[in-house]
Amino acid sequence: MSDPSGIHPSALQLTIDGASVAVAPGTTIFDAARISGIAIPTLCHQQNETPVGVCRICLVEAGGRVLSAACVRPAENGMTVLTGSERVLAARRTLLELMMADHPSPCARQKQSGDCELETMAQRAGVAEPRYPKRPSSRGQDDSSFSIAVDHEACILCDRCIRGCDEIRTNNVLGRRGKGFDAGIAFDLNQPMGNSSCVSCGECMVSCPTGALTNKSVVRAVLPGGVPAEAEDLLAIPAFQKVSGTFLELNKNSVVRRQFKKGEIICREGEYGSTAFYMLEGTVEVFLASPMAHVKTEGGTTGFFHKIASRLAPRRQDHRQDENDRPSIPIDASVDLSYDNPVAQLGPGELFGEMTCMSRYPRSATVRAATDCTVLEMLRNVLDIMLRNKSVKSEIERNYKRRALMDHLRSVPLFAPLTDSFMDSLSEAAKLVRYSAGDVICRQGDIADALYLVRIGFVKVTTSHPGGEMVEAYLGRGSYFGEIGLLRKGARTATVSALDHVDLVRIEADDFRRMMDAFPDVRRELERISMERLLQNRKRAEAGGAVPLSQFLAQGLMEAQSLLVLDLEKCTRCDQCVKACADAHGGTTRLIREGLRFDNFLIATSCRQCRDPLCMVGCPVGAIRRRGSLEVIIEDWCIGCGLCAKNCPYGNINMQPVTVTEQRDGKSVAVVKQKATSCDLCTDHEEPSCVYACPHDAAHRVDPNEFFRRIQG
Repeated sequence: MSDPSGIHPSALQLTIDGASVAVAPGTTIFDAARISGIAIPTLCHQQNETPVGVCRICLVEAGGRVLSAACVRPAENGMTVLTGSERVLAARRTLLELMMADHPSPCARQKQSGDCELETMAQRAGVAEPRYPKRPSSRGQDDSSFSIAVDHEACILCDRCIRGCDEIRTNNVLGRRGKGFDAGIAFDLNQPMGNSSCVSCGECMVSCPTGALTNKSVVRAVLPGGVPAEAEDLLAIPAFQKVSGTFLELNKNSVVRRQFKKGEIICREGEYGSTAFYMLEGTVEVFLASPMAHVKTEGGTTGFFHKIASRLAPRRQDHRQDENDRPSIPIDASVDLSYDNPVAQLGPGELFGEMTCMSRYPRSATVRAATDCTVLEMLRNVLDIMLRNKSVKSEIERNYKRRALMDHLRSVPLFAPLTDSFMDSLSEAAKLVRYSAGDVICRQGDIADALYLVRIGFVKVTTSHPGGEMVEAYLGRGSYFGEIGLLRKGARTATVSALDHVDLVRIEADDFRRMMDAFPDVRRELERISMERLLQNRKRAEAGGAVPLSQFLAQGLMEAQSLLVLDLEKCTRCDQCVKACADAHGGTTRLIREGLRFDNFLIATSCRQCRDPLCMVGCPVGAIRRRGSLEVIIEDWCIGCGLCAKNCPYGNINMQPVTVTEQRDGKSVAVVKQKATSCDLCTDHEEPSCVYACPHDAAHRVDPNEFFRRIQG
């Protein structure tokens, strides 16, 4: 039964600034004062938060020789507390002066709204110019996030952002790093905020008492057309849950709602874009409009090598065995397209155009409304935040595992022997991981702990040698890496880094070894391929840098693996090499008898099969690739976007125009398409046709290092 006075019998009685206060056991001095209407200043503590006592601004006299932090000191029966004595005020002024010494004044928050809690408190306490020298932070500003500006110099280590992120929003992105003066807040494993798993919910920014975390108020991104999506409407969509409403309001012109009627084209393959699409209602059809064929040219040549008329040869007339063995074609969506019938459908909740939006690559497929549909079209700043949503990430991962991972594994001949049941278990164990441009995925010399499969984007594989770094390969969607270190149960043999926005499938070492034990044929084939790669890398490393031809280094000749060299003392300019090349490729020549000269040799303009094949970077459908270790070939599903030709520094890839018939608005329309062509070293012959046809032994395909070393004597 309670006491008639209204005070619980177990209540503690204490005096705060002369006022008698009764509180329940376990109540802190700070809360006891707040209940009684007595304000104690603080920077690190907010109502209903776990007290941490790191700022010490809430110091009070509570008996004893030292001052106590009110937010963590429990109230005691009979305690006398002074919150504004001269001793307390002097200590607070010293603490504020120390904080202001390392604080940029005015900070971003003070400039924007004039309510930086630290600067306001310092002004009230009479702290003007600090007596102590400023120590600049080694971290400075972080501008990587689209929505929040980070100024580490303005951070006072109050931990309010950490508690807001972890305890209120349960996103668990923020934490402490370092010790002493080097201590600070960190995102994930000390990444830039924009590269972390932060979803830009804004809780840390709202919690921050200074200008360390502020909203970016200047947003210039505008997506014309459509109906701008209001923040309130977007927050009702699961994909945008936990995103900051302020961020969405500031970026409302970066995401628009579009309506498409059945049969309307949403985007076309080969076109460049900067947006991605998220399905809200209806169904779309994803397909390749470009015919599955290689370029052929009717007629012959006149003069130098004048092309008469190009046409497309269907695969039944001109095909490669490895093309027909491929079950699927990778595209920029959660599904691959069947090689024999490159058409698929996507419905509500599906995302497409991610690679185009994040990395500015051409569209990989044509998308047409299969029914009346509604989509959200968004720029990169909004897509980047949406992809951080844990529910969206898990949905993308589920769709990918359900619809594309099996196809990706099947498209690698190495994994063809795997049974469906084992594939299912492998896909369940696989994890989807994401990297930003420049991130190192694994380093040469690290312990091998996983196999990786590329889902989106491109990675660069390099090895370090005493003479420098060498690019071994560029790998795109459907490629894999990391198997050599796992097979040898040792260290990574190369460094792999992200060239752009990259999604990878990670298969842990234990699952990889389980696969090797269950399928010995796969192990033997993988060991054979791995040994070939190691030998090729070793040969390139031994040959690299052997010839000091500075004038040729600038021309990229040392990057080549195979040069077409003409001996001008033997060459009679008969053009038999050019004609033979045209005959071998259906009338379309793939070399030009012009180029760089060295001594009495001419380096003809023809694909050099570069060690660093820049042409392969960015192909949206993976149609240009390296066969084995040498020949760069272009597959028949090339969509003619022209990116490979633009990327080639030496002009050795040509775009051939061809005319095809398409159905547009219910009518048959003649449309001019393009297909990329380049030298493939006549892989179906014993030696290149241009070399074989030369009647004077003037044309040769050579390794540049060996060739120039020999002629220099």
